Amino acid sequence: MRNLLEDFACRYLNYDNKFFKTIKTLFTKPEEVIESYIHGTRKRYVDAIGFFTIALTFSGLQLFILNNFFPNAFDIPDYMTMYSNPGSDEAQKATMSVMQKYQSLVMMSYIPIYALMAKIVFFNIKRFNFTELLVVFLYTQGQISIFLSIITVVLIAIGVDLYIVSFTTMPFMLLYFAYALKRLYRISTAGIILRSMGFAAVFIGLIIFLGIVFAIWMQFSASGQEMIEAQKAAIEAAKIKY
Repeated sequence: MRNLLEDFACRYLNYDNKFFKTIKTLFTKPEEVIESYIHGTRKRYVDAIGFFTIALTFSGLQLFILNNFFPNAFDIPDYMTMYSNPGSDEAQKATMSVMQKYQSLVMMSYIPIYALMAKIVFFNIKRFNFTELLVVFLYTQGQISIFLSIITVVLIAIGVDLYIVSFTTMPFMLLYFAYALKRLYRISTAGIILRSMGFAAVFIGLIIFLGIVFAIWMQFSASGQEMIEAQKAAIEAAKIKY
C-alpha cells in the first residue's frame, strides 16, 4: 500500500509533472490538451482515460470523507421535505444510497450522454466525431469532478449544506462546459449562448427519458423494489403517527 501511494505521488503529485500541467491547461487552453490527445500527441499531458480515472478517485475519496467524517451531510434538510408527501424523504434517501453505491458507473454514464448531446447541438459543425467527443468530455467532466470534489469537502467542513453546495456549484460546471466547447468549436460568445440553450433543451429531454427508464428500473429490479417498499412503509408510518 505504501509503495502504491508513493508511486501515485511520484507520478501525479509532483508540481512540475503532467497532472498539474494538464489541470492548468484545461483551464487556460482546454483545446490544447484535448486536441493534442485526439491528434496523437500524448506525452505532454495525462491521457484522457488516466485523467478521468484520477477524477473517479477524487470523487470516491470525497464520498469516503463525507461518509466517515460528516455522515449527517447526506441528511435531507427540512426545507426540502416541508411540503413533500409522507415517505418521499425515505425514497430520496434510498435514491441517494443507490447513487453512492454506483457512483463510478453514474459518472461514466455521463460521458456518452454529454457526447450525444453535443453531437445533437453542434450537428452542423463537423469538427468532432462521436468518439472524439467522448475524449472531450472525459477531460472536461474529469476536470469538473476533481475541483468539485475538493470544493464540496471544504464547504461541508465549514458547515455549508450539501444540497446548497450542489445547487451553487452547478453554474460553475455549466460555465466551464460552455467555455471549453466555445474554444473547441471556435465559435463566438453569442454562438455558444445559443448552443447552450439548445444544450439545455436536449438535457431536459434526456432527463425525461432517463426518468422513464429509472421508473421502469424501479419496477423490475430488486433495488428499485426496496426503494418502493421503503416509501410505502414510511407512508404507512406517517399515517399511523397522524
